[in-house]
Amino acid sequence: MKAFTKSTVFALGAAVLFAAPIQAQTRTIAIVGGEIHTLTGPPIAVGTVVIEDGRITAVGASVRAPAGATIIDAAGLQVYPGMFDAFSQIGLGEVSAVDVTMDVTEGGDFNPHLAAATAIHPSSEHIPVTRANGVTHALAAPGAARGGIGGQATAIHLDGWTIEEMLIEQTVGLVMSFPSIQTRRCSTFGCFGPTGPFSEAEESYEDALDKVRGWFDDARRFQQAAQAGSTRRDLKMEAMVRVLDGEVPLLVLADQARDIRNAVGFAEEQDVRIVIVSGRDAWKEAEFLAEHDVPVLLRATQNVPANRDDPYHTTFSGPAKLHEAGVRFAMTGWASSGPNPPSRTLPYEAANAVAFGLPEEEAIKAITRYPAEILGLGDELGTIEAGKLANLIVTDGSPLQIRTQMLHVIINGNEVSLDNKHKELWEKYRARR
Repeated sequence: MKAFTKSTVFALGAAVLFAAPIQAQTRTIAIVGGEIHTLTGPPIAVGTVVIEDGRITAVGASVRAPAGATIIDAAGLQVYPGMFDAFSQIGLGEVSAVDVTMDVTEGGDFNPHLAAATAIHPSSEHIPVTRANGVTHALAAPGAARGGIGGQATAIHLDGWTIEEMLIEQTVGLVMSFPSIQTRRCSTFGCFGPTGPFSEAEESYEDALDKVRGWFDDARRFQQAAQAGSTRRDLKMEAMVRVLDGEVPLLVLADQARDIRNAVGFAEEQDVRIVIVSGRDAWKEAEFLAEHDVPVLLRATQNVPANRDDPYHTTFSGPAKLHEAGVRFAMTGWASSGPNPPSRTLPYEAANAVAFGLPEEEAIKAITRYPAEILGLGDELGTIEAGKLANLIVTDGSPLQIRTQMLHVIINGNEVSLDNKHKELWEKYRARR
């Protein structure tokens, strides 16, 4: 038999070390004695949640912890579904000033074949910072040029050594930035203009929209040829066909009221499903969106109004207006003002809406249950029910309160570390004398 060398021993040790997270997924966890907010009905005042092999297997007041289960004592604490940032670029960008760490947007206007999953960096420092605040899963979405299709948005757990371990669903939708009638030139430093007459801006908009229509026409021709068995593979067209078939929606970035209406009209013209993303002026079109049953993934509330004549509170009160109108919506950390939207602040985006009229339970659902349902993941995530993925948080209060502490965060059935760069720096400098 061959003798063990130092390198062999190191390799065996590394194999054991890296196998640990996989072995941990097979264990049973029981969260015992907490107030359980299932988000499917009234809270269970004192109950137990049992987790096995990454999924919830039982929940209720009379449920008992299985023999040998790892017990999390939640007496006097709150148990909620993990929060879901339904539109972000987490894992795709690290340091905006360092180009090699940014993989948010590809060159060109038409990239429906590119999946965010292939660019996500599992070791991103943004991930542990975000999950320490109770966000257990997110949608990583590629950027898109104005009037372009940027690629496929990917749903991920915020834990895992590799993208394969993090992956929930590779393709949740295609990200599109809807063309807009632009009469001002805008940049990071603000909007300036006018750049020319309205007629020229409108003509430019129509040209951009015709280009998008051309992509859909090409996709339909490809679809017909594929059904007849007379075409070669084309990854771009195959991705577009998934939208045409209704398998996945278009996730359309649109802010101005006019653009939101135009985007909905375009989706009906093309007979495809659409989700409005960002939706700064969605509150102005609440009745229209409800009538057409178009859901919205709202931008962060912690923004200033973009229009001179809008009241100061429009970003805060908009969610309540959508709720009152019966619009299906979720809230995100998306700020559209930088490469790394602050997913960590997701619960506080929802909290601001509560202060301006949105019921608290609706705000919590808007960052847990509703985004999962809007993105077609409601059978797997968003509520505490048997059979669903075990993404849960145990807290000492409402997750919307900034003073609330996340005491236990469970992702895909594993309790994860709450250590992160922010905590490390806080501990380092608080002891400075």
